[in-house]
Amino acid sequence: MAKKTDEMTIISHLEELRRVLIVSIISTTVLAVAAYFFSDKILAFLMEPLTTLGQGVFFTAVTGAIFAKIKISFFAGFLAALPIILWQIWSFVVPALKKKEKLYFTLFVLVSFISFVAGVAFGFFGVFRIGVAFLLQFAGPTLTPLLTIDKYISFIISFLLPFGIVFEFPLVSFFLAKLELVTYAFFARNRRYAILGVVALAAIITPTPDLITCLIVSGPMYLLFEVSVLVVRIVERRIARRKERERLAEMAEPAVTVK
Repeated sequence: MAKKTDEMTIISHLEELRRVLIVSIISTTVLAVAAYFFSDKILAFLMEPLTTLGQGVFFTAVTGAIFAKIKISFFAGFLAALPIILWQIWSFVVPALKKKEKLYFTLFVLVSFISFVAGVAFGFFGVFRIGVAFLLQFAGPTLTPLLTIDKYISFIISFLLPFGIVFEFPLVSFFLAKLELVTYAFFARNRRYAILGVVALAAIITPTPDLITCLIVSGPMYLLFEVSVLVVRIVERRIARRKERERLAEMAEPAVTVK
């Protein structure tokens, strides 16, 4: 009987997970369709780093323009549907958590959304615009860039998504430190390996093989690592102070009892 109950529990969890996936996919698709009606405005916004430099963008295939707009629409639809996706994940995980854990997980979901959007925004306004202007200046007076819209949009998406993910590092580090799974000493001891790891990760996620783009991406990523280290140190000190207070309180209890 217990085995049958366990099987029913697993099946119900799988059905709930399927519902989460279906709702997430449908919401992303619906919002992508809605975003398509604004694709021209979104495209003009994303092309601003080029248009301000007087650079045009071309397409070489008949379907190039429409596929570029579809890519933009799904990217915008995913960003717009992200609160719904995170809400679905929250509703799937929360029933299995305790009261305090529910509060932490709710904060985690909320802050993770803000961090992801902040990462995408920082990637576009803080790195991408500067990076495009910096890279195009190497053309000089004799070379003319011939940029296609399909590759340009793919470049933007491949460039911005990792920034959204990387901006989750301080948040993840915070919760790992709260659970005492990582320490400041561990991060400080392995800082040299972190530098190598950041450069290697930047080389993997950058859509172009050149060293300059890799360095442009790895700089902010390493800065986020240092922010994560600082977050872990602050959390670790707070935990140490709390444990010290608890230890002093335990030492004071026998004295009160004797009195």
